[in-house]
Amino acid sequence: MLGNSLSTAALAAFALLSTFGDAAPAAITPAKRGDTLKFDYNEKVRGVNLGGWFVLEPWITPSLFAEWANGGGVVDEWTYCQTLGYSEAQSRLSAHWNSWITQDDFNQIAAAGLNHVRIPIGYWSVIPVNGDPYVQGAYSILGQALDWAQSAGLKVMIDLHGAKGSQNGFDNSGHYGSIGWQQGDTVTHTKNVLNKIRDDHASHPAVAAIELLNEPLGGSLNMDGVRQFYMDGWGNLQDSNVAITFHDAFQGVTSWNNWGAGMWALILDTHHYEIFDQGSVSMSPNEHISTACAFGSQMASTGKWTIAGEWTGGITDCAKWLNGLGKGARYDGSFPGSSYVGSCAGKSTGTVAGLSSADKYNIGRFIEAQLDAFEMASGWVFWTWKTESAPEWHMKDLLANGLFPQPLTSRKYPGQCS
Repeated sequence: MLGNSLSTAALAAFALLSTFGDAAPAAITPAKRGDTLKFDYNEKVRGVNLGGWFVLEPWITPSLFAEWANGGGVVDEWTYCQTLGYSEAQSRLSAHWNSWITQDDFNQIAAAGLNHVRIPIGYWSVIPVNGDPYVQGAYSILGQALDWAQSAGLKVMIDLHGAKGSQNGFDNSGHYGSIGWQQGDTVTHTKNVLNKIRDDHASHPAVAAIELLNEPLGGSLNMDGVRQFYMDGWGNLQDSNVAITFHDAFQGVTSWNNWGAGMWALILDTHHYEIFDQGSVSMSPNEHISTACAFGSQMASTGKWTIAGEWTGGITDCAKWLNGLGKGARYDGSFPGSSYVGSCAGKSTGTVAGLSSADKYNIGRFIEAQLDAFEMASGWVFWTWKTESAPEWHMKDLLANGLFPQPLTSRKYPGQCS
């Protein structure tokens, strides 16, 4: 999930929104020679992220961070574990890992017609680094989750969500603040983590894809190094009969059109949010819809299997702590440097049922437009399955209240991207 205060560089992904052309037919990357992937990615990916499970984000589970709501320096999983100490952090997080997502969630996801779950995991759960405050235990539950997915008939994309040093400085990397990835041995460590995930899980019948790294902040990194990391990661995973997923690094989805020649089974992952800068959050509902439709045309032009691996029903950034613990929203002008667009009353916390009729109408239209847009390309993975109190982002609650269509191909608002 896009991080706290997106830099100008991170917004590069949105810079091309005014330059869309008609989508060209995509020449899709095949599986290696005669090999068979576990999912045919010429079919549409329809999935959901299991966010906030193995990588904490305060806005998804604010109850875990409530004691620091008025300060104390706890803003991410690093400071959570550092402040509590290993024993207490492990006790609390073990309880969370064992309750936030269960077999029943996988069953409900499958019953809703989805075919994928994307499961974020941090490097510290796979290969810990001496001196880091993180606690371990999530990785064994990931293994259990793969069995739950198999039982439910779902495919899994394992997503390396946080790398040593932090690849983006967002709280969703585990450590909010500076970007230390590409320094020292961090890239080597990241490749070792991916190799362990490959060795442990690539042969599992549910594991259809592995994502090399979530949201590296391209504008703050050496992009030649990012591309080399992707090539090395692909090389290490190429014989595993999993699709190999890479994020667009906020360079714009079409910037990768001419990259990857000779590399099979590639999935390009782009994350589409229309709320993390003042211009986007100020758009009207109709402008949100037209922007999403135009982005779908871009996705369809890449010549690769291309998915929106994160997106949301949110047309505001009102969800409590969405921009970071203790930080406000651009929509109501409470975020530093922002200006008032509208009130966050009824949007910052609560349930889908508690939203206004106007919000329900606009969110429902926006969700359907994005489904149409992203299925111009290879599909989508919604962020996220559950939240404690962020209704625009809570797929389970959106489904229960009819804002997310059932069946997934039905439309209350057809033809929005026509």
